[in-house]
Amino acid sequence: MKTNRAVRSPGGLSVRLDVRTLVVVVLLLVAALAASVVLIGTGDFEIPAADVLRTLFGEGNASQEFIVNELRLPRVLVGLLVGASLGLGGALFQAISRNPLGSPDVLGLGQGATAGALTMIVLFSGGATQVTLGALLGGLVTGLGIYLLAWKQGVHGYRLVLVGIGMSAIVTAINGYLLTRADIVDAARAVVWMTGSLDGRDWNQVWPLLALCAVLVPLVLANGRGLRMMEMGDDISYALGVRVERVRMLLLVAAVLLTAAATAAAGPVSFVALTAPQLARRLTRSPGPNLLPSLCMGAALLITADWISQRAFGADQLPVGVVTGVLGGVYLLWLLVTERKAGRI
Repeated sequence: MKTNRAVRSPGGLSVRLDVRTLVVVVLLLVAALAASVVLIGTGDFEIPAADVLRTLFGEGNASQEFIVNELRLPRVLVGLLVGASLGLGGALFQAISRNPLGSPDVLGLGQGATAGALTMIVLFSGGATQVTLGALLGGLVTGLGIYLLAWKQGVHGYRLVLVGIGMSAIVTAINGYLLTRADIVDAARAVVWMTGSLDGRDWNQVWPLLALCAVLVPLVLANGRGLRMMEMGDDISYALGVRVERVRMLLLVAAVLLTAAATAAAGPVSFVALTAPQLARRLTRSPGPNLLPSLCMGAALLITADWISQRAFGADQLPVGVVTGVLGGVYLLWLLVTERKAGRI
């Protein structure tokens, strides 16, 4: 059964539509939104899903309005935006490096953002705003360092991954040193941040991340065709009219910004950027970067993990980074076993 359809506009513009991918995107969006409604109703003061929806449309009572709109909705929106940013950033890194391990977790972007945040916490006793700015700056500096060290007449996949692994080891060592310099209060605060958590997130984290996504997501999707052609090789891409290094540089910067901003908002939430693109590709069964499905998968994964972190252990709630780490580790082990049985590793 064919899943590709050609849609032709009255002006003669023809667009290829992958029906299966479209169905997967819609289902992932529905799953993410449904999980968001359930998560908003979860807590010490339980709110039924129907009342959550009524409150979101301005028909709730005063207590529901406060709990939903001021306490829980910002946290859920941050979770959706962080998951979407990590899923899209992971898809970009994996497509550019042509390696399923080419994700921010492996390349050291999360560790770089962590180094920036730890610097603000340990050396300057910075508040939430300073920690956020430090994480964003740390991620950008790390990304720039990886790009410059990997550059040799262009940036190629395996070199990018190897340099990223080396950079990750260096920055991890720096983070360990910073923790040894911290007093007990700052060290405890830093460890909680390093785990990755959505606790206490409010509208101050929502608006900057939303603005960044509003700019970068359309920009990335607009360059998706060039990225897909680049998977066939630079020479073929040049022949087809793709300005390879320009597109690669633009998308790398976008991926670094998305990852750094997500880390600044919620801490280094592990494995979402690694697993979301691969799960999306398995669902769509489509070659190429699968940018939009990866974005939706990342949002759905993080919101679901946050719900699990609040419900699975009773009163002992876990940071969402612990849950994503466990789920991502299980998935990675399953993937390795599957690949080994198939004789590919």
